[in-house]
Amino acid sequence: MNSQDMSILSLVMQASWVVQLVMLILVAASIASWATIFRKAQTLKRARSLNDSFEQDFWSGTSLNDLYSTATQNAKSGGPMERIFASGMREYQKLRERRIGDVATLMDGTRRAMRASFQRELDEIESGLSFLGTVGSVSPYVGLFGTVWGVMHAFTGFANMEQITLATVAPGIAEALVATAMGLFAAIPAVTAYNRYAHNIDRLASQEETFIEEFSNILQRNVGSTSSHSASGH
Repeated sequence: MNSQDMSILSLVMQASWVVQLVMLILVAASIASWATIFRKAQTLKRARSLNDSFEQDFWSGTSLNDLYSTATQNAKSGGPMERIFASGMREYQKLRERRIGDVATLMDGTRRAMRASFQRELDEIESGLSFLGTVGSVSPYVGLFGTVWGVMHAFTGFANMEQITLATVAPGIAEALVATAMGLFAAIPAVTAYNRYAHNIDRLASQEETFIEEFSNILQRNVGSTSSHSASGH
């Protein structure tokens, strides 16, 4: 076998159908994981930008009613923090309209509404993350399976040979090892992206949880106001 036959493409084409199937699965997993990586990067960047923008508006002195009106209009295009704010403000106003006078009841309902919205936002932003974790953890083993199968197939072919040399062994072993290489190629970017995005999501979650507590404190101060049935500023 000459050197041209040892090219990656040649090794793939000469591999057994089982190894080729493993390689195909790994290529598909790699393509899907890269698509998820780019999509998730854009999602996290947008969420972080929208959260920062809303937080800046929130602390700029704009009235809560004006912020709520804007958040209602931006229900679909707004960021996670803005939707959490809208959920809490909506529940707060509903309870005030029902003339709930007990502070604990009023704040508990508002916090639960924001917590429910927070969990929905977290579930949404975490979508696709488990897929990256699966690709990162499973791909090396899938590639290893292809390698083991390829080695078995290669040694089966050696059984009928009277003389075995490195030149006859190398191509079969090389074909099998390509599967392991492809498994690592699929796994390494997926694991790296998973760890990075998990860290970024934790930071976003911490930012939103802090906002929930700060907003709850502002609403609690407004409960004692007798001049209005709804929050008007902060």
